[in-house]
Amino acid sequence: MGGEALQQLAGIKLLMVPYLGGTAQALNDVISGRVPMVIDGYPPLAGALQAGTIKALAVGSTARLPEFRDLPTAAETLPGFNLRGWLALVAPVGTPDAIVRKLSEDLSAAVTHPATKTKLETTGNYPHPMTPTELLAFIQSEQRRWKPVLEQIAKNP
Repeated sequence: MGGEALQQLAGIKLLMVPYLGGTAQALNDVISGRVPMVIDGYPPLAGALQAGTIKALAVGSTARLPEFRDLPTAAETLPGFNLRGWLALVAPVGTPDAIVRKLSEDLSAAVTHPATKTKLETTGNYPHPMTPTELLAFIQSEQRRWKPVLEQIAKNP
């Protein structure tokens, strides 16, 4: 979806290459020069970046990352570009509010603990705990944001 978002915002056309072998296969093609770039999160690219076999051009977040201060954001060149991954802990509908609150508070405490936070940041993960209400609003905003991108993909598979 990142490539589609880039095309729409930049007004360009990219040739999307789906890889059954995932990022590892795509990286081989980038390293060999068969394809010019890959758009993915830091964890699957970390080894190749650290080895110097590929070069990071930009991050998709709206702010430079603390671990990579010299790496520009894509939005510095292409205003409005915002592409980041996120994870959420969810529970089944009907889970008692007290349990949801307790899980949310405990998860927030865990990911903001200094040692855990540092470990997460070294893997390119930056905790941003939210209350259940904030998480629901965030998910709804992400759905609205990505709907036009998904509709475009559906039109041009």
